[in-house]
Amino acid sequence: MDEKKMSQEEIDAQKILEKYDKESNFRVNIGKWAWVVTFLGVSLTIFHLYTAYFSVLPSQQQGAIHLGTALGLIFLLFPAKKGLQRKQKTVPWYDVVLAFTAMYVSYHKIIFFDEVLRSRVAGYSTLNIIIAIIAILLLLEATRRTVGVPIVIVASIMILYGIFGNIIPTQILSHPGFSIDRIAPNLWFQESGVFGTPIQISAKFIFLFLFFGVILVHTKIGQFFNDLAFALTGRFTGGTAKAAVAASALQGMVSGSSVGNTVASGSFTIPMMKKAGFKPEFAAATEASASTGGQIMPPLMGAAAFIMMEYLGVDYSVIMLSALIPAILYFTGIFIGTHFEAKRLRILGLPKADLPSFRKLMLKNWYMLLPLVVIIGTILSGFSPQRAALLGIISAFLVSIVRKDTRLNLRGTINVLEQGARVALPVIAACATAGIIAGVVSITGLGAKFASGIIALSGGMLPFALIFTMIACLVLGMGLPTTANYVVTATIAAPVLINDFGVAPIAAHMFVFYFGIVADITPPVCLAAYAGAGIARANPFKSGVIAVKLAIAAFIIPYIFVFNPILVLVDVTVVTLTLGIVTALIGMMGVSSAVIGYFIRTSRAWERIVLAVGGLLMIVPELYSSLIGFALMAIVWFIQKQREDDSGKLAMEVSA
Repeated sequence: MDEKKMSQEEIDAQKILEKYDKESNFRVNIGKWAWVVTFLGVSLTIFHLYTAYFSVLPSQQQGAIHLGTALGLIFLLFPAKKGLQRKQKTVPWYDVVLAFTAMYVSYHKIIFFDEVLRSRVAGYSTLNIIIAIIAILLLLEATRRTVGVPIVIVASIMILYGIFGNIIPTQILSHPGFSIDRIAPNLWFQESGVFGTPIQISAKFIFLFLFFGVILVHTKIGQFFNDLAFALTGRFTGGTAKAAVAASALQGMVSGSSVGNTVASGSFTIPMMKKAGFKPEFAAATEASASTGGQIMPPLMGAAAFIMMEYLGVDYSVIMLSALIPAILYFTGIFIGTHFEAKRLRILGLPKADLPSFRKLMLKNWYMLLPLVVIIGTILSGFSPQRAALLGIISAFLVSIVRKDTRLNLRGTINVLEQGARVALPVIAACATAGIIAGVVSITGLGAKFASGIIALSGGMLPFALIFTMIACLVLGMGLPTTANYVVTATIAAPVLINDFGVAPIAAHMFVFYFGIVADITPPVCLAAYAGAGIARANPFKSGVIAVKLAIAAFIIPYIFVFNPILVLVDVTVVTLTLGIVTALIGMMGVSSAVIGYFIRTSRAWERIVLAVGGLLMIVPELYSSLIGFALMAIVWFIQKQREDDSGKLAMEVSA
């Protein structure tokens, strides 16, 4: 590809992020307010590092500083309207007023902490009611600016439901209703609302892990992962696509943003996949589906995993280990899908001369893996995620001083501390707003009402209950970020599966967690696929459809581990686990080949059906079903082996 054509392939990653990722719509020029943003951002990060080392404050005080400072930064950094981030040369006066008002109404809980506690018994004063109403309105506006309108609409509907529940005609959803002067203080001043579990976990754990990811970016570990992925897979069939999957899996260990991961990795991998011969839509879908999987890839996963730890009352190591096998199957499915597509189109690997040397990479940069080793080792040793994050941050900082090009000077250190706060702002806003939704569910008893509805609709049958829950997760995921989606579904849907259908708790929570995540690649609203399509200059909807095909494991495996939770390490032995992993991997081969339409030859319609059925039977961790599934796949293999290879003709048709 010549330089002119290469220049046509170059895409402004920042513009794509601004288009599909609300988190990137921050002001570029803020004038004299830059020093205020730096001061607040650095102070917020140092506060979390300090409390992580010397122990956190009481949850309400920790949460107030965490949220209040974040709200102030949001109003200073994020404009009221999309498109103004590059036009405005400073922060408008009204946003300055909103920023400091938001900070005060949050810090008010600390300044008058004893009075607020007494008010829970004696009743809230008019002033406190006004402060609560203003605070909730400012939180919703800050969330709209950083996360988007849909989550604000959901939270607003929930507040209205809490107030006007008495006029709802449907008996199953109606409730007596609560006045605004009761519901607002409950949501703002008590632990069941804004400052509930999501914001507490954000303040204790999530912020630190996000900051850890920022430091890793400055150590150039992301580039190291890309080079490592190409060194390991680039020479094989369809090497560029396989390298993209491997790189996204590696980067996903330290990142929780589907869209951000897609743009960061895709700016490099998507043009290479297109150059190798993959269609633009397939290249976009590969990167989007792989990047989305970062949220289910241990050790760090997405922010919601830390909230799951609190909801289930287990150590994070339990969450991490339970998520490992499903994550491996997810990425294996995408990896195999790219392999069959490459075989179908006869796309070869890259020449060895064009690839980095694995041996040289490891000899030169092996120490870059130390922060991840420290994180994993600390968690598995039984320490808290907070301690693991702190030690990971320290080790990452030490790694950064090894080489001159990654070493942080004073200016660089200040920048990293500020970036740590900036990266966390959308997550903090989403967690706080999710607290509103969870708070209304708690106050109104909506969870029990939802349970009754699910049981009635499903007729008490678990498969139908799972389908309805999946649909709810996907619909909510079209507008809510993963963290908020998980909070809502874990509050409403997961207890139904656990209490009324006897599903293992970890399996139920993983079920809603998975489907909340894959909403990012499920049409019609599939932001990660849209971002990849923007880089590839491809059809966004087609990219989303292909992404679903590649990530088909994410739509199958949750059902499997609900019915047989061996895959999430419940009631497992070495023999059953080994059998379950081996047969599931082979089964993923059958399902992926059915979706792509190629096995060892281009598959006919009936062969694809047989491969899909055989693959599904093998994924089920049960001996007899696995034997039947293996036999079905073997029959298709034998029949295709006897048939003339027609993939060359297909490759010529595609290239034409």
